[in-house]
Amino acid sequence: MDMLSEKTAMGENNAPIRAPTDWRTVDFISDLHLQISQTATLAAWQHYIAHTPADALFILGDLFEVWVGDDITHTPTTADGAFALHCQHLLQATTQRLPVYFIHGNRDFLLGEAFAQNCGMTLLGDPSVLEFDGQRWLLSHGDALCLADVDYQKFRQLVRSKTWQTEFLAKPLSERQAIAQSLREQSQLLKATGASYADADTSMTRQWLQTTQTTTLIHGHTHHPADHSLGHSPTGTALHRLVLSDWDAHAIPPRLEVLRLSRGDKPKRLNIDQATHP
Repeated sequence: MDMLSEKTAMGENNAPIRAPTDWRTVDFISDLHLQISQTATLAAWQHYIAHTPADALFILGDLFEVWVGDDITHTPTTADGAFALHCQHLLQATTQRLPVYFIHGNRDFLLGEAFAQNCGMTLLGDPSVLEFDGQRWLLSHGDALCLADVDYQKFRQLVRSKTWQTEFLAKPLSERQAIAQSLREQSQLLKATGASYADADTSMTRQWLQTTQTTTLIHGHTHHPADHSLGHSPTGTALHRLVLSDWDAHAIPPRLEVLRLSRGDKPKRLNIDQATHP
């Protein structure tokens, strides 16, 4: 399956997001990997979403370290259920004052319409196009572009299928949590050996940009924030790839970065203190 046909096959809306004229500032974050044990990162995110002056927020995947189904919020007496409900309430408060858009990551691809609706946030296909400040921006989590990781791409194709997801979500919650824990442990073992995410494939990235008539891709997933120049399009337009940082409040220095677009200005990378003060 062609990567760009995936969201059509999944029934996602292909229409671009057209920023209203009153949007002056748009924020992008990804790879927060929120989890019960990372209280400092959760607190930083809570502070950010309560104080950002942005007119819209785009979360480009892996907001959560793991998500095994929206029914986790039906178990408020458990630690995981209480945590999920707490995050839902934080998002509800945020969407009451600014629109929040979400693209699935490789950790939270099972986050569904029920949770999104309860939060008031909008699910987007991957990739999606944002029209803002006279430019078309391509938005993605980024994992579908990491073609060098062949094993992961096979796994991704499997778990993103409706058949697999239906069968997985039909399992008891406890079984799903056990499977997710096993996968996390495997991932941690890989990290311990020095393994890292493959980078986004430049040829495929350029193809995405050309197909969607965009000039800049914004994505996360790789945990290697950088601004990449991709040369020029056939018409001579400069092409770029902007990679978001992951979040880790315990890192030295802390990684709590926001990418901000403002009308008439270049994209800016801001730390959390900068991002929460106009």
